[in-house]
Amino acid sequence: MTPVTLPPVLVFPLAFLAMTLAAWLGALLSRRRLVQAEARDDFGLILGATLTLLGLVIGFSFSMALSRYDQRKNYEEAEANAIGTAYVRADLLPAADAATIRALLRRYLEQRLLFYTNQWC
Repeated sequence: MTPVTLPPVLVFPLAFLAMTLAAWLGALLSRRRLVQAEARDDFGLILGATLTLLGLVIGFSFSMALSRYDQRKNYEEAEANAIGTAYVRADLLPAADAATIRALLRRYLEQRLLFYTNQWC
């Protein structure tokens, strides 16, 4: 199975290289072009607005990621509680059925553990 996203170890150097090249190219182009003082003031205003919007986008992104993480953690906890409850309530069934249910729940739990350990490798 091919991963869809690049690992962070690869993304950081590529992004750093791209931003360094962009900054170097921008500095090179700005030296060749003379800009009036009025345009520089406007540029400062636009730069401030752009950085403010960037801060908002980053803040909202972290907020959404955090809420998704909390939701996933709550779902995993609810699933673990449901498995435990089903395992305990298997005592209410006849002995043969209870043993079958417990064996099935153990197999299901092993599959879930494999899923979560292999998903992040």
